[in-house]
Amino acid sequence: MEFVKEEIEDMSDPEPSRIKHEDTEEQTEWIEVKQEKHEVNEVEVNKVKEEPCEIKTSGKTAKQLHTCTQCGNRFRQKGRLNKHMSIHNGEKPYTCPQCGKSFSDSSGLCYHLHTHSGEKPFSCDECGKKFISSSHLKLHLTVHTDEKPYVCKNCGKSFSRLDSCKRHQKTHNEVREHMCLECGKSFTTTNQLKRHQKIHTGEKPYKCSYCEKSFICAQHLQRHERVHTGEKPHHCTQCGMSFIDGITLRYHLYSHTGEKPFNCDQCGKKFISSSHLNSHLRVHSNDKPHVCYCGKSFSRLYHCKLHQKTHNGAREHTCFKCGKSFTTATELKRHQRIHTGEKPYKCSYCEKSFIYAQHLKRHERIHTGEKPYHCTQCEMSFIDGITLRYHLHNHSGEKPFSCDQCGKKFISSSHLKFTPESSFR
Repeated sequence: MEFVKEEIEDMSDPEPSRIKHEDTEEQTEWIEVKQEKHEVNEVEVNKVKEEPCEIKTSGKTAKQLHTCTQCGNRFRQKGRLNKHMSIHNGEKPYTCPQCGKSFSDSSGLCYHLHTHSGEKPFSCDECGKKFISSSHLKLHLTVHTDEKPYVCKNCGKSFSRLDSCKRHQKTHNEVREHMCLECGKSFTTTNQLKRHQKIHTGEKPYKCSYCEKSFICAQHLQRHERVHTGEKPHHCTQCGMSFIDGITLRYHLYSHTGEKPFNCDQCGKKFISSSHLNSHLRVHSNDKPHVCYCGKSFSRLYHCKLHQKTHNGAREHTCFKCGKSFTTATELKRHQRIHTGEKPYKCSYCEKSFIYAQHLKRHERIHTGEKPYHCTQCEMSFIDGITLRYHLHNHSGEKPFSCDQCGKKFISSSHLKFTPESSFR
């Protein structure tokens, strides 16, 4: 049995960091796919070496191998070596006639030309999504299989792609060789640096095929377009729910395991994601940087945008049961539970269940005694922000809710609707 180790590149060698990285993301991903194949070949060769069998390599084949003097990579054909050397010397003889971009090989140019023509000849049999190359299709197929063969040796995290695994391993080593000259932030790869620099330049080259939005990263565009197409390729194996990206699926899985890995330093509360923790931290700081043109301020941009829709009267989502309309599809779904009687949020301490997650959180604070909302003027604490807001009216003397009948003013709409006099009638 004859084994020949060829075209195997040592990705751990620091020398490739000196290679010029001016290729497009399409070509870079194509090269990364080739590198993954080389890694697999190397693993297979190493496995064979460990087996107690004799490996024979003919002298004739050994003489045919051509070695790269810069990185040690070996090739059977001299033409392939010459093609490989263009990576080191920066030579890019293949130029796009439409935009002038250059590539080191003809296949890179061929894939790039598809971006101009819009042609995507490779289709996924599972979901029908199309791709400009077979390598892109193969990478996409791992989404459907959930296959993650590449495991981080430091923490055990698994990845569907070898390059993603290696990038992750650099986070353990804190290797961030590529620095932004604008702000000093550093990154593990040149591609990450290039994407980051678009923040400074304002460049958003990835345009949505369905609306006018454009994005800095191709991944952000892919995620956004799934909102239009309804594609949800990431499936929960425990309950069957589907999601548009892997991150949302990962956070959803925490709801099954109960894991909340992100802790608040101030009150000890735990969260399933860093973004949820960051939103919570504003509770302690009372920071509300997002201001509506009516003067109302919000801690989260999302809430500010929802509020602005109330000014525009944009309520595009209508309930077919009662005709009530809402600004978002999420609000409509929550409302429809009133009609169905569904209460999916169950208390961990008693038998009560709730339509909304916010109502469950507020209720469970009665059991735990947690009062994360603090008054800065008298140090009283409250279980929710609304109660704190009404309490602050006591200090300011503000009573924004007026009775149309008698002109009496109240600190809250609930006090206006249910006065002590009306409760005894």
